[in-house]
Amino acid sequence: CASHMLTKKLPPLQSFLVLVSRRASHLARQQYDVIVVGGGHAGTEAAAAAARVGAETLLVSQKIHTIGALSCNPSLGGVGKGQLVREVDALDGLCGRAGDWAGIHFSILNRRKGPAVWGPRAQLDRQRYRKFIQSELLSTPRLTVLEGSVEELLVTEPNPEEPGHHRVTGIRLANGSRPISASSVVLTTGTFLSGSLFMGQTTSPGGRIGDAPSCAGLSHTLRERLGLRIGRLRTGTPPRIVRDSVDLSLADLHPPDSHPTPFSFLNTHTRCKPEEQLPCYLTYTTPGVERVVRESLHLNCHIQQDTKGPRYCPSIESRVLRFPGRKHQVWLEPEGVTSDLLYPQGLSMTMPPDTQLRLIREIPAMHRAEIHTPGYGVQYDFVCPTQLSPALQVKSTQGLFLAGQINGTTGYEEAAAQGLWAGVNAARWALCMPVAALSRTESYIGVLIDDLVSRGVTEPYRMFTSRAEFRTSLRPDNADLRLTLKGFEEVKCVSSLRYQEAVRVRDSLQEALAALRSLHLSSLNWRLKLPDMRMSEAKSTLLTGMHVLQYNDVSFEMLASAFPECLSPYMEFSQRLKIEAVYRPHCDLQKKEIERIQKEESLSLPQDIDYFSLPVSLSQEVREILDRVRPSTV
Repeated sequence: CASHMLTKKLPPLQSFLVLVSRRASHLARQQYDVIVVGGGHAGTEAAAAAARVGAETLLVSQKIHTIGALSCNPSLGGVGKGQLVREVDALDGLCGRAGDWAGIHFSILNRRKGPAVWGPRAQLDRQRYRKFIQSELLSTPRLTVLEGSVEELLVTEPNPEEPGHHRVTGIRLANGSRPISASSVVLTTGTFLSGSLFMGQTTSPGGRIGDAPSCAGLSHTLRERLGLRIGRLRTGTPPRIVRDSVDLSLADLHPPDSHPTPFSFLNTHTRCKPEEQLPCYLTYTTPGVERVVRESLHLNCHIQQDTKGPRYCPSIESRVLRFPGRKHQVWLEPEGVTSDLLYPQGLSMTMPPDTQLRLIREIPAMHRAEIHTPGYGVQYDFVCPTQLSPALQVKSTQGLFLAGQINGTTGYEEAAAQGLWAGVNAARWALCMPVAALSRTESYIGVLIDDLVSRGVTEPYRMFTSRAEFRTSLRPDNADLRLTLKGFEEVKCVSSLRYQEAVRVRDSLQEALAALRSLHLSSLNWRLKLPDMRMSEAKSTLLTGMHVLQYNDVSFEMLASAFPECLSPYMEFSQRLKIEAVYRPHCDLQKKEIERIQKEESLSLPQDIDYFSLPVSLSQEVREILDRVRPSTV
C-alpha cells in the first residue's frame, strides 16, 4: 500500500469537469449534512474530512477548474509548515499525498538543527497538484461538487439547548436557485471575502487575478446579521517570469536533496525520481532595486495603506522601506516540469507593471527578463478568530465553522490544517456527535488553533516551530503516532488502511525500543562492540542500547550490525529510532508540564459566565479581556 498512490492513474481532468457540471445542473438533493464554501486548501481538506467522518457533503466553488489551485507560491511545507503537512496527512488529509505526487524538488530545511525542527518542503508542479486534488475529491464517497457563488447564509433562531444566538441552516446561491439546506456550513473564502486587487494606482474587485470576489451578501450576513467583528488584511504575489529570459548562470544553483523525503506516512517514495528533480536558483536584490522602489512609491496605493500585511512574507517594497541598504534574497523557483515560468520568491510587489519590469531587470540574472503575469496585491476581510471555539465554530452561531485566511492566517499549510479540523467538527456537529478538540500539547494544529481562538491576530498568522512549547515531542517523524490512532479511534476521520499501518509502526517501534533497552553492557564492552564510538573510559555504570544510541557518532545501523539477532528486523525504522532515542530524555522531563496543561484544558468554562461579578482577584482589564474572548477552557 505504501506506493499505491504513486502508481495509480489519475482520471483525465475533463471527466472531473463533466461530472461536476452534471451535478451542478441536476443536484440529487437540496439537503446536505455539511456545505463547504470555497475550493482552496482549506475548502478541499474540509470537504474531504467531513465526508470521511460520514457526512453527506457539498463543496461549492466559484470555478470548478480552479479547485485545488496553488494561488501563489508553487511549494508546500517548510519550517513549522512541514510539520502541519505531516499532521494533516496523519489525519488522512489530502495535501501531503498531493505534495508527494506533484513535487519536483524535495528538501529538508533546518538540517543543521535537531530533527524536531526540521522542515520538510517541496517545490510543486502546479498542474499535477491541482489534478491530484480534483481526482481525490472525485473519488471521495458522500462528496458532491457544485460550481456557483454563495449569495448569503441562511440563518434562523438557535437551538435553545445549545449556546449561541443564531443557527445556520444552509446557503442561497447568487443565481437565484432554490436554497440548499445543511446542518453545518464551513466558510473557507480565502482572500475572496470582499476582496480587492491592487496594481499601481489601479484597484479592482477580486480575490485572485481573473477571479471575482465572493458575493457582497456573504460579508453583509457575517457583519450585519451575525454581528461578527470583521477586520481587513492584505497580501501580495510576485510577477511570473519567463524562464528563457533569465540568465541562470548568474544565479547560485541550489539542487534538491539526493533522496526525496515524502510528506505522507503512506509513501516510501515520491512520484518524481531523484534524478528527475529540478533545481532552484538563488540571487539577490541590488541598490538599483531599492532605487526603483523609492522612485515609484507615489504610484503604489497598496503599500501606502494601513492594512496589515504578512510580516514573514513581505513585499519587496516593505522590505526596502523597513531594511534600507540591504541585499534581499530572491529565489527563482520552477513552476512545473513543463512550465516555461519561474516564480521569484521574495519579489512580491504591487507597483505598476512597467515599473515591475524595471525593477526585476536591476537584478543581474534578470537583466533581460520578461514578465508573463505581473505581481499584484490583495486586500480582503477576515473574521477576528477570538469569536471561534477550539472546534473552529463561531461561538454565536450554531453550525457555522470558519477555516483558512478568513481566520486571519496566511499560507497553504495553515489553511489546510484548519480546513481539515473545521470539516471534521462540522460533520460531527451535523451527525449529532460531540465536537473534537486538539491540544497544543499534542499537535501543531492544536497550537495553531489555540493561538487563533485565544489570542487573535493583528497581522496574517504564520506557523513557526518556535510557537510550539513542546516541539521536541511534536516532531515531523512522529505525527502518525500522535494523531492517526486518535483520528481513527476518536475522531473517525482516518481510514482503516492508514490506521492498520500506524498500528504496525507503533508496535514495531515499541518492540525495537524494548530490544534496545534490553541490551546492557559496560562502557568497555560497548567500546569493543563499537570501536568507532567515542565513549569516556571513566564511565563505570552499565549502559543500555537506548543510552548508547543517544551518542552523536552512533547510528541504529551500527547497533544492528553489532546485534543483528535482536535489532536487524527493525532497520526500516532506523532514523525514527535514532530520533526517538535522542529526544526521549527531554520528552520525559516535559511530561509533568504537559499533564498539567492537559488538566487545565479539560476544565471547561461556561459560555454565559459573568466575569465582571466573579468573586475572585482579577483586574478590570483581565475581566474585560475574558468577557470579550470568552475562552472555552482554563
